[in-house]
Amino acid sequence: MAKKETTTKKPAAKKTAPAKKAVTKKATAKKSTPKRIVDQTEPEHIGLVRNDGWLEPFEAAIRGRHDHAVWKINQLTQNGKKKLSDFATGHLYFGLHKLAKGWVFREWAPNATDIYLIGDFNNWTESDKYRCKRIEGTGNWELKLSEKALKHGQLYKMKVKWNGGEGERIPAWCQRVVQDDNTKIFSAQVWNPAKPYEWKKKTFKPKKDPLLIYECHVGMGQDAEKVGTYTEFKDNVLPRVIKDGYNCIQVMAIQEHPYYGSFGYHVSSFFAPSSRFGTPEELKELIDTAHKNGVAVIMDIVHSHAVKNEVEGLGNLCGDPNQFFYPGDRHEHPAWDSLCFDYGKDDVLHFLLSNCKYWLEEFHFDGFRFDGVTSMLYYSHGLGEAFGGYGDYFNGHEDDNAICYLTLANKLIHEVNPNAITIAEEVSGMPGLAAKFEDGGYGFDYRMAMNIPDYWIKTIKEVRDEDINVCSIFWEVKNRRPDEKTISYCESHDQALVGDKTIIFRLIDADMYWHFAKKDVNDLAQRGIALHKMIRLVTCAAINGGYLNFMGNEFGHPEWIDFPREGNGWSYKYARRQWSLVDNKDLCYHWLGDFDREMLKVIKSQKNFQATPVQEIWHDDGDQVLCFMRGDLVFVFNFSPTRSYTDYGFLVPTGSYDVVLNTDSKDFGGNGFADDTMTHTTNYDPLYVNDKKEWLKLYIPARSAVVLKKN
Repeated sequence: MAKKETTTKKPAAKKTAPAKKAVTKKATAKKSTPKRIVDQTEPEHIGLVRNDGWLEPFEAAIRGRHDHAVWKINQLTQNGKKKLSDFATGHLYFGLHKLAKGWVFREWAPNATDIYLIGDFNNWTESDKYRCKRIEGTGNWELKLSEKALKHGQLYKMKVKWNGGEGERIPAWCQRVVQDDNTKIFSAQVWNPAKPYEWKKKTFKPKKDPLLIYECHVGMGQDAEKVGTYTEFKDNVLPRVIKDGYNCIQVMAIQEHPYYGSFGYHVSSFFAPSSRFGTPEELKELIDTAHKNGVAVIMDIVHSHAVKNEVEGLGNLCGDPNQFFYPGDRHEHPAWDSLCFDYGKDDVLHFLLSNCKYWLEEFHFDGFRFDGVTSMLYYSHGLGEAFGGYGDYFNGHEDDNAICYLTLANKLIHEVNPNAITIAEEVSGMPGLAAKFEDGGYGFDYRMAMNIPDYWIKTIKEVRDEDINVCSIFWEVKNRRPDEKTISYCESHDQALVGDKTIIFRLIDADMYWHFAKKDVNDLAQRGIALHKMIRLVTCAAINGGYLNFMGNEFGHPEWIDFPREGNGWSYKYARRQWSLVDNKDLCYHWLGDFDREMLKVIKSQKNFQATPVQEIWHDDGDQVLCFMRGDLVFVFNFSPTRSYTDYGFLVPTGSYDVVLNTDSKDFGGNGFADDTMTHTTNYDPLYVNDKKEWLKLYIPARSAVVLKKN
């Protein structure tokens, strides 16, 4: 995976022309002709370049991408006569819909020669009553039916015919898909419950100060070895999230996917919430309950590719494999065994933009984390690219159609809901991804700080404890573009998957099985507990946008994630979360869970924490000590594995300070060496009177961190 390039470089100094010598001329009687004044002022730079002068050589490319998006918006909105949101209404037109009297079904299938609906209602056979008609002059097909022709819960598919072939297909715009427990066959389902879901919380505004995200998966959210449901998640997991202090859940695997083990990333039906977890109404109740408790809900949306399946998916809907996807060499993703959308087609834009609006309006999602953005941006999908400098982002290897789509998606989402949250999962470091559209950016609210988990993995694997470099840590946790907000995290679901390891498992490994009971903690387990807390604290403390944690990692969930598959005997043993571990007060897990909860409480105690400057107070790589301030909070870290320091001084604003969090507290599995009940008063130094600063002297035990708050 390419290392994220986020370094902001200093603009080169502009050369100034030498001053001209003054020339004195003799006055003459001849009347002088006024000279035309020419404005030689340089054109104003676009915002991205204004914020980062090193992008100036690529300003034409930046403007070109921006102008492309503006042109496309004007085209789709008829030069502003309507809104982008008015264009993104395909879900209200296509698919199966109940009317005041009867039903209507529509599908975009330009290559089809005939389409029938087959299902429970006609014994799965072709019949004229259920034969669609092509709408003249279009690639759209339509079928109108009487009230009694369809019933709630009936299964159906399309029988599509084209020149040279035919096949059963699930409609592309279908909003409900179910799998037969015995045959494992997927079918569309008529969904028209007698009583539609009634929202209890009709309006909601996410809290973003800061955004604290709990990344989760409904199916693997239970203790039991099975697929969990929306209702079980609402009843059993959501209360934990609320108690822990997170204000947002990022839900994976919502869009229907044939293979459970794909983690939801091989999507087949983009408008259908996965039925393996329950009904649409149960998903709505989960979101409604989260909102009632002040928790936003964002969806892990997959618009970077689609599953190859033809019967269940879009792979060959009506005899044209390129209907939704790029032709030729760009048709298939070389690493993901999937298909790549053709973002240059208006009909594909219509499909994807309508998909964004559908989830926002129908289910009240508060936004999206866009998966696989790097794959969308580059013809190479980012594979084999080094991204060593700015030139690598503007060398003609970029897919301008995909860039345009992402920009339009952000414009649309914020038009539908100005308070919506959009996050880009992007590893290359493409400048402007999370910058404002007006500045030439793509309009995401945040980008994932993917450099941070890579850094922690590399450090744990390759660096001895006594060689940990605090200057390097400080650089990495705040290595980002100043005009773009990021979501910082130590680890996500990626690090928990089989074949990889979570931080806690890298630190302790097999000793977690034998030495994670409080009465039997050994040195390796104690080291792991201490570093787990410090790593999370320094990462969270340096955020400029938000912080993310994957479900269970807050308490050091052991082992890995491995979904049921042939290779593991279709077992659910590793596709679940063992909440019983953190609930057991005889085990060490609750120490980590309790610390995580208190850490978030401290972060939220500083108003607009994410926007307060990160002010370095001190770092010493020899001592392995780091100190910085944010607002009234002072963060002190001692990464030395063996050296504790007495009366270690930090120059801070004059006053008194109380300890609000200590990783070494016995409440969190520490040694309790320091007295956290005492108030620390700064020591006078005449040299710094004018600066209104004095020395804060602390005892900082080895391998510990402490947070103090100014009174």
